[in-house]
Amino acid sequence: MERVAQVFEVVGAGVLLIGLFLSVALGVRAFRRDRNGILAYRVLRQSFGGAILLGLEIFVAADLVRTVAVTPTLESVAVLGAIVVIRTILSFTLETEIEGVAPWRRAAMSGAGHVAGAVRASGGRTGGGGA
Repeated sequence: MERVAQVFEVVGAGVLLIGLFLSVALGVRAFRRDRNGILAYRVLRQSFGGAILLGLEIFVAADLVRTVAVTPTLESVAVLGAIVVIRTILSFTLETEIEGVAPWRRAAMSGAGHVAGAVRASGGRTGGGGA
């Protein structure tokens, strides 16, 4: 199970790296389309923020696997609880910063929804249904 947790961590790091490159590409495309630095900044910020949120969720999953399956002691569960609380607060504040409003004042939007919105704002198209 330790290997499974490591795979989750690698996937989480990959999501962050791919999210960074995708966000920069979307920001550049938005800048080329409108020559508006403010729009490009918003697209970059929104898309990378969504990638960070998704990466945090994957890292929490890695911590859950490691704690529950590898070392299920009372101390490790307490540490996991602290990590989950810290990451939840971080996710909450990051999502509030990206959206500009508190979550209870807007419809719920996932990390993937942030990226899809950034793609639309940059002039691209998203496939499939709505977010």
